[in-house]
Amino acid sequence: QVRLVESGGGLVQPGGSLRLSCAASGIMFSIYTMGWYRRVPGEQRELVATITPSSTTVFADAVKGRFTISRDNAKNTVDLQMNSLKPEDTAVYYCNAVSVARSQYWGQGTQVTVSS
Repeated sequence: QVRLVESGGGLVQPGGSLRLSCAASGIMFSIYTMGWYRRVPGEQRELVATITPSSTTVFADAVKGRFTISRDNAKNTVDLQMNSLKPEDTAVYYCNAVSVARSQYWGQGTQVTVSS
């Protein structure tokens, strides 16, 4: 079965850093574009960052310069390094995998709370 399992969420102070990881199984990882999305309470889920099989990246304007996405095809993982965190980054963060054929999968999400 296909599984995307996020880890690394938690409580962090404003200005702090956190690294999220997503471990994928059951898919041909190397052909999938991987991404991180987040949902703020009361709002719809939004893109945070994506990384293609060739490691081309896209970032939401709100996180540019602060977040980095990376993938390790040998480990079937994608990470999101979050620096200079702000309270408005508080959200549930979801791992996403999508293929050219538009097969798509989602993880269960991990809570990130930025608060003093």
